Amino acid sequence: MGVSMADIARIANVSKPTVSRVLSGSPLVTEATREHVLKVARDNGYAVNRNAQKLRQTRTDTVAVVLDFGSYRGGRVADPFIFELLAGVSEALSVRNLDLLLSPPVSQDARGYQDQINARMVDGFIFLGQGERDPMLRKLARAGVPFVVWGAVDPDEPYCAVGSDNFLGGKLAGNYFLKCGRRRWLYIGNDSHIEQRMRHDGLAAAASEAGSEVSIEALSVSDMSYAATYRAVKDYIAEHAAPDAIFCFSDTAAMATISELREAGLASPRDFALVGYNNIPPAADFTPAITTIEQETHLAGAILVEKLMQLIEGGRANSTVLPTRIIVRET
Repeated sequence: MGVSMADIARIANVSKPTVSRVLSGSPLVTEATREHVLKVARDNGYAVNRNAQKLRQTRTDTVAVVLDFGSYRGGRVADPFIFELLAGVSEALSVRNLDLLLSPPVSQDARGYQDQINARMVDGFIFLGQGERDPMLRKLARAGVPFVVWGAVDPDEPYCAVGSDNFLGGKLAGNYFLKCGRRRWLYIGNDSHIEQRMRHDGLAAAASEAGSEVSIEALSVSDMSYAATYRAVKDYIAEHAAPDAIFCFSDTAAMATISELREAGLASPRDFALVGYNNIPPAADFTPAITTIEQETHLAGAILVEKLMQLIEGGRANSTVLPTRIIVRET
């Protein structure tokens, strides 16, 4: 029996899609990898099946994952939650023998992503975070580009999104504050992000249901980094009375908030209740352990990849809301 592409991949210690790209002349492999794979193929007498190759060339077996660099100062993404999501997507792609191309945002113009599809660089996109890209994503959906988004699920969106129930998350935080007897609330986030706006809306709904005894203020942070949140809270506390309850857009922001307020002589839960979002692993080990809204990231990667493959194969993919619950800890 002849040597197969799978045999070449095994001998060369690369993936089967990588062998396919080398043999089709794809620019997505390095010159060193190309030479190595071609040498292994020659040494083992591998002959390319041109008919099968033509069929394969309608797909690249590569999915581009696009991070939300724009939401972080200088494009430096440092939130552990993003990398948990990325790990889940990577694992789900590997199960399907698909390659992952980690791609920076091409631009805010949908055309750049369309060009990647038309040039057969990738089969589709997974956007980890909507950020402020919703207008561009809507254009991309109208152009028929296969992609899915981790973020807020909105019935008005023309594209497939997977995420937690952000409104419910905000309401759970508000109900927790009411249970703790807290009445002066502060929301920390950025309402230009759909997910964060929904969380703010949920918190406001809980406050509204509680009546006039609850007041709620908002602290807007345009940069989602730890340092930016720390500075924003520091400036806020210098000019305002301290709240007795704080809802943060992420656990990373919650850690920054706790650290800054500690320097100001305030401690949780003595002086303020606090709820974060995401339930990243460090939240349980932080001092004090952070009460947070959980997003089930262990499910997200597989669901995102499954939805995208449905679109790539010409089907339809509906948005999915993941289970959302509050994890009560020390704050």
